[in-house]
Amino acid sequence: MDTENLVLIDITQKAKTNTKDTNIPVATVNDHIVRMSVMTTPYFWHLHPDSDESFLVIEGSIFIDLEDRTVELYPNQLFTIPKNIKHRTRPNGSRSVNLTFESAKMTTVRLED
Repeated sequence: MDTENLVLIDITQKAKTNTKDTNIPVATVNDHIVRMSVMTTPYFWHLHPDSDESFLVIEGSIFIDLEDRTVELYPNQLFTIPKNIKHRTRPNGSRSVNLTFESAKMTTVRLED
């Protein structure tokens, strides 16, 4: 086993150094990717035809707008959007930090607002 490629990732430190909207990969797990998102503005309405997407809030809180309701997530809360479900995310307040877990080959289809 090659242990030289094992890396400790400090999410809190990464969030401190990324102060504006960002969505960066922080880890890969099998055929999935973990991204850290710093949100200061809403993301557009979209869906993913080929992958579920899970959100885990680290800092602040986020709204996940669905067609029929809005879900608010706080730190340490996790919510999964099944594939093909129209949604958008937005920070509650001026900033939020969350992790997303999704297929590395996920397609994002932008929808009209």
